[in-house]
Amino acid sequence: TQYKSFYGESIPGSVLCERVASYKHAFNLYWSMRPYGVSSLLAVHDKASGPQLYLVEPSGIAHRYYGTAVGKGRQSVKTEIERLKFDQITCKQAVVECAKTLYKVHEESGKPFELEMSWICEESGWKHARVPAELVAEAEQQAKAAAEESDME
Repeated sequence: TQYKSFYGESIPGSVLCERVASYKHAFNLYWSMRPYGVSSLLAVHDKASGPQLYLVEPSGIAHRYYGTAVGKGRQSVKTEIERLKFDQITCKQAVVECAKTLYKVHEESGKPFELEMSWICEESGWKHARVPAELVAEAEQQAKAAAEESDME
Protein backbone atom coordinates (compact mmCIF):
# COMPACT_ATOMS: atom_id res chain seq x y z
CA THR A 1 0.00 0.00 0.00
CA GLN A 2 2.93 2.34 0.62
CA TYR A 3 4.15 1.77 -2.94
CA LYS A 4 0.68 2.41 -4.37
CA SER A 5 0.16 5.61 -2.38
CA PHE A 6 3.54 6.96 -3.54
CA TYR A 7 3.54 5.81 -7.19
CA GLY A 8 -0.20 5.60 -7.84
CA GLU A 9 -0.10 2.01 -9.12
CA SER A 10 0.28 -1.50 -7.75
CA ILE A 11 3.78 -2.74 -7.00
CA PRO A 12 5.36 -4.62 -9.94
CA GLY A 13 6.34 -8.23 -9.31
CA SER A 14 10.04 -7.59 -9.78
CA VAL A 15 10.05 -4.81 -7.17
CA LEU A 16 8.06 -6.92 -4.71
CA CYS A 17 10.51 -9.79 -5.23
CA GLU A 18 13.49 -7.50 -4.60
CA ARG A 19 11.91 -6.20 -1.40
CA VAL A 20 11.17 -9.69 -0.08
CA ALA A 21 14.72 -10.77 -0.96
CA SER A 22 16.22 -7.72 0.77
CA TYR A 23 14.12 -8.36 3.88
CA LYS A 24 15.25 -11.99 4.06
CA HIS A 25 18.86 -10.99 3.41
CA ALA A 26 18.79 -8.51 6.30
CA PHE A 27 18.06 -11.35 8.71
CA ASN A 28 21.24 -13.10 7.57
CA LEU A 29 23.44 -10.06 8.19
CA TYR A 30 23.00 -9.56 11.90
CA TRP A 31 23.90 -12.07 14.59
CA SER A 32 21.03 -10.92 16.83
CA MET A 33 18.37 -11.94 14.29
CA ARG A 34 17.38 -15.47 13.43
CA PRO A 35 17.52 -16.00 9.64
CA TYR A 36 14.50 -17.17 7.69
CA GLY A 37 14.94 -20.81 6.82
CA VAL A 38 12.42 -21.02 4.02
CA SER A 39 12.51 -20.66 0.26
CA SER A 40 9.58 -18.67 -1.10
CA LEU A 41 7.87 -19.00 -4.45
CA LEU A 42 6.37 -15.70 -5.51
CA ALA A 43 3.91 -15.87 -8.41
CA VAL A 44 2.69 -12.51 -9.72
CA HIS A 45 1.05 -10.92 -12.72
CA ASP A 46 1.34 -7.33 -13.81
CA LYS A 47 0.25 -5.54 -16.96
CA ALA A 48 3.75 -4.67 -18.13
CA SER A 49 5.48 -8.05 -17.74
CA GLY A 50 2.60 -10.55 -17.61
CA PRO A 51 2.83 -13.66 -15.42
CA GLN A 52 6.08 -14.18 -13.52
CA LEU A 53 7.46 -16.73 -11.07
CA TYR A 54 10.24 -15.88 -8.63
CA LEU A 55 12.16 -18.04 -6.17
CA VAL A 56 13.53 -16.20 -3.12
CA GLU A 57 16.12 -18.24 -1.22
CA PRO A 58 16.61 -17.94 2.56
CA SER A 59 19.86 -16.08 1.91
CA GLY A 60 18.00 -13.33 0.03
CA ILE A 61 19.01 -14.40 -3.46
CA ALA A 62 16.14 -14.17 -5.94
CA HIS A 63 15.74 -15.57 -9.46
CA ARG A 64 12.96 -15.54 -12.04
CA TYR A 65 11.81 -18.85 -13.57
CA TYR A 66 9.26 -20.29 -15.97
CA GLY A 67 8.92 -23.22 -13.59
CA THR A 68 10.84 -24.37 -10.54
CA ALA A 69 10.50 -26.41 -7.37
CA VAL A 70 11.51 -26.23 -3.72
CA GLY A 71 11.79 -28.83 -1.00
CA LYS A 72 12.64 -32.49 -1.01
CA GLY A 73 13.12 -33.93 -4.49
CA ARG A 74 13.33 -30.47 -6.05
CA GLN A 75 16.22 -31.31 -8.37
CA SER A 76 14.44 -34.14 -10.15
CA VAL A 77 11.27 -32.05 -10.43
CA LYS A 78 13.24 -29.08 -11.79
CA THR A 79 14.87 -31.35 -14.37
CA GLU A 80 11.46 -32.53 -15.59
CA ILE A 81 9.98 -29.01 -15.56
CA GLU A 82 12.89 -27.65 -17.61
CA ARG A 83 11.97 -30.07 -20.40
CA LEU A 84 8.49 -28.57 -20.73
CA LYS A 85 7.89 -25.72 -23.16
CA PHE A 86 5.56 -23.54 -21.09
CA ASP A 87 5.32 -20.91 -23.80
CA GLN A 88 3.88 -23.54 -26.20
CA ILE A 89 1.23 -25.21 -23.98
CA THR A 90 -1.95 -24.06 -22.27
CA CYS A 91 -2.37 -23.79 -18.51
CA LYS A 92 -4.63 -26.85 -18.49
CA GLN A 93 -1.95 -28.87 -20.30
CA ALA A 94 0.67 -27.55 -17.86
CA VAL A 95 -1.45 -28.73 -14.90
CA VAL A 96 -1.52 -32.26 -16.35
CA GLU A 97 2.23 -32.26 -17.10
CA CYS A 98 3.09 -30.97 -13.61
CA ALA A 99 0.86 -33.62 -12.03
CA LYS A 100 2.66 -36.30 -14.06
CA THR A 101 6.01 -34.96 -12.89
CA LEU A 102 4.97 -34.90 -9.23
CA TYR A 103 3.59 -38.43 -9.39
CA LYS A 104 6.77 -39.62 -11.09
CA VAL A 105 8.98 -38.14 -8.36
CA HIS A 106 6.76 -39.25 -5.47
CA GLU A 107 6.55 -42.75 -6.93
CA GLU A 108 10.25 -43.16 -6.17
CA SER A 109 9.70 -42.42 -2.46
CA GLY A 110 6.59 -44.58 -2.17
CA LYS A 111 4.97 -42.27 0.38
CA PRO A 112 1.34 -41.20 -0.10
CA PHE A 113 0.72 -37.52 -0.80
CA GLU A 114 -2.08 -35.10 -1.56
CA LEU A 115 -1.88 -33.13 -4.79
CA GLU A 116 -2.85 -29.47 -4.41
CA MET A 117 -2.44 -27.08 -7.31
CA SER A 118 -2.93 -23.37 -7.87
CA TRP A 119 -2.37 -21.06 -10.79
CA ILE A 120 -2.34 -17.52 -12.08
CA CYS A 121 -3.66 -17.42 -15.63
CA GLU A 122 -6.34 -16.01 -17.88
CA GLU A 123 -8.85 -18.59 -16.61
CA SER A 124 -8.43 -17.33 -13.03
CA GLY A 125 -8.67 -13.67 -14.07
CA TRP A 126 -4.92 -13.26 -13.48
CA LYS A 127 -5.51 -13.82 -9.75
CA HIS A 128 -3.93 -16.56 -7.65
CA ALA A 129 -6.54 -19.31 -7.30
CA ARG A 130 -6.80 -23.03 -6.74
CA VAL A 131 -7.03 -25.10 -9.88
CA PRO A 132 -10.64 -26.36 -10.15
CA ALA A 133 -11.10 -29.72 -8.41
CA GLU A 134 -12.37 -31.47 -11.55
CA LEU A 135 -9.27 -30.42 -13.49
CA VAL A 136 -6.98 -31.61 -10.68
CA ALA A 137 -8.86 -34.93 -10.57
CA GLU A 138 -8.47 -35.32 -14.35
CA ALA A 139 -4.76 -34.47 -14.12
CA GLU A 140 -4.33 -37.01 -11.30
CA GLN A 141 -6.02 -39.71 -13.38
CA GLN A 142 -3.72 -39.01 -16.32
CA ALA A 143 -0.67 -38.91 -14.04
CA LYS A 144 -1.56 -42.23 -12.41
CA ALA A 145 -2.17 -43.78 -15.84
CA ALA A 146 1.21 -42.52 -17.07
CA ALA A 147 2.91 -43.87 -13.94
CA GLU A 148 1.30 -47.30 -14.42
CA GLU A 149 2.26 -47.26 -18.10
CA SER A 150 5.89 -46.53 -17.25
CA ASP A 151 5.83 -49.37 -14.67
CA MET A 152 4.74 -51.81 -17.36
CA GLU A 153 7.72 -50.96 -19.56
